[in-house]
Amino acid sequence: MGAWRVLDYVYVLVGSALVAISFNLFLLPNNVASGGVSGISTILKDLLGWEPAYVQWAFNIPLFIAGVIFLGKQFGVKTLIGTIFLPFVVFLTKDIEPLTTDPLLASLFGCIGVGLGLGIVFRGKASTGGTDLAAQIINKYTGLTLGTCVAMIDGLIVLSAAIVFDIELGLYALIGLYVTSKTIDLVQIGLGRTKMALIITNNQNEVREGILHKIDRGVTKLSAYGGYTDHERPVLMCVVDQTEFTKLKQLVKTIDPSAFIIVTDASEVHGEGFKRA
Repeated sequence: MGAWRVLDYVYVLVGSALVAISFNLFLLPNNVASGGVSGISTILKDLLGWEPAYVQWAFNIPLFIAGVIFLGKQFGVKTLIGTIFLPFVVFLTKDIEPLTTDPLLASLFGCIGVGLGLGIVFRGKASTGGTDLAAQIINKYTGLTLGTCVAMIDGLIVLSAAIVFDIELGLYALIGLYVTSKTIDLVQIGLGRTKMALIITNNQNEVREGILHKIDRGVTKLSAYGGYTDHERPVLMCVVDQTEFTKLKQLVKTIDPSAFIIVTDASEVHGEGFKRA
């Protein structure tokens, strides 16, 4: 087994453990049921006194089997490990003392921990199973988008939490869902932000030379036509670090004050001068 494959398994174990510990430190003691099988286990713990780890195993393992049956053998051993290991750590850390009794703090910091853990698991090219698999099955057989299926399932869990506990805890759970998704994005994409600029100018050669030699960035010339004139108006595309953007803008405006510049965030860039794939 290669080093990269071993690292994938490490990601799955570490990420699953972080999700489980965040659950026991913050979410479960404060009845914050922010979606997923963990949210179901939080509700059933309050209603019936059932051990959350057992509930998670009872849902995760059949869902994994259903995923293999209905979706194919695409999940692999790593997802099975995450499916089993996460509830195991929940069981091992069930007596850990919560860090806060404030549900708002619990939803924020607990879901940051959950998001970090899930992001790490996803970096290991796996998942922790659960309601994500249920969403994929519904998506396959109903035609609803995957995002809609996930939102429906998590929405039902949060609604159940609002009924079982109270409206405030349901709202905290919604905050937690948002924080989790944003934290996962942060782990996947990273903190680095780059800018992509599309430049339309009458002095394209001078601008291109300036970008290449004064900013030391690559530039791509795209074929385009003016919508009104139907004349050829090539567009220069350039990706720069956020710290270089001001220099790029000043360069273009110095060469051609009437240049048209469109700027957007480029969340993830791979290649020479940026991230290695």
